[in-house]
Amino acid sequence: MDRLAADRMFAQVVRLGGFSAAAAHLGTSPGQASKLVSGLEAHLGVRLLNRTTRAISPTAEGEAYFTRISAILDQLDDLDDSLRDAGQNPRGLLRITAPLTFGTVQLMPALTDFARQHPAVRLEVQFTDSYMGLAEHGFDAAIRIGQPADSALKARKLGVIRVKIVAALGYLKARGVPRRPADLAGHDIVTDLNFSRPDTWNFRDKGEPVLLDLPGRLRFGNAEACVIAAEAGLGITRVPDFIAAPAVRARRLIEILAEYRDGESGVYALTPSGRHMPSRLRLLLDFLRERWGPDHDWSN
Repeated sequence: MDRLAADRMFAQVVRLGGFSAAAAHLGTSPGQASKLVSGLEAHLGVRLLNRTTRAISPTAEGEAYFTRISAILDQLDDLDDSLRDAGQNPRGLLRITAPLTFGTVQLMPALTDFARQHPAVRLEVQFTDSYMGLAEHGFDAAIRIGQPADSALKARKLGVIRVKIVAALGYLKARGVPRRPADLAGHDIVTDLNFSRPDTWNFRDKGEPVLLDLPGRLRFGNAEACVIAAEAGLGITRVPDFIAAPAVRARRLIEILAEYRDGESGVYALTPSGRHMPSRLRLLLDFLRERWGPDHDWSN
């Protein structure tokens, strides 16, 4: 039995929740994956996985073994990466997770440019708004918007996203242009549910914070949907600038109350704390930080 291959397969089965996904990730067949894990269980003399027709999950012994062996495999990978980095140009696989809208609209164009410049680096990217743990799913890094809450991860700031308040010109002509935040009362509001407090709008007036409760009749868990509704003249919306930028540039939407704008969110790369960072990941994060610096115009 190839003990290292068996350990790697077991760890991937636990992370990905099944033999088929683990086998595909490691480039083998589900039958070989099952054989490797069964051989490992026979060698250790303990059952590591609960197998049913519907799901696979680690036993108590398997959970404990997964925690220990994952750390050992990470150290081996770090050693391999450090030696490769010293002797050749960056190469190998990078596994990234990123929010769906930001990932497809902003990260994807950056990744295509990066991929052209570094053909030896392979990319596997999961675009999802669901939280996906790095260790549990085998990711090298996560791109997140907003202040990171997980202290077990190291955060590197890549850029800044600001909020724009926008509406269609036709709507503003019909309903009037709000000149101060308080003027928003009585207007139709299109709510972006991705904000942590979607009904609370933040402003700053002469240095003082202003908070307004502005629940909308139309409420969408997608900023692009909010822009579409605003373009249709259905109300005023508040969305990240990288989402609003194309419609504002094309004059389909008009930004209002810019002088009262308050708050911004950072774009962060989260990586496992205390681990060696392979040069291919360091190269990507440096590339993104240079591209998305603090003065980056998301409309370009």
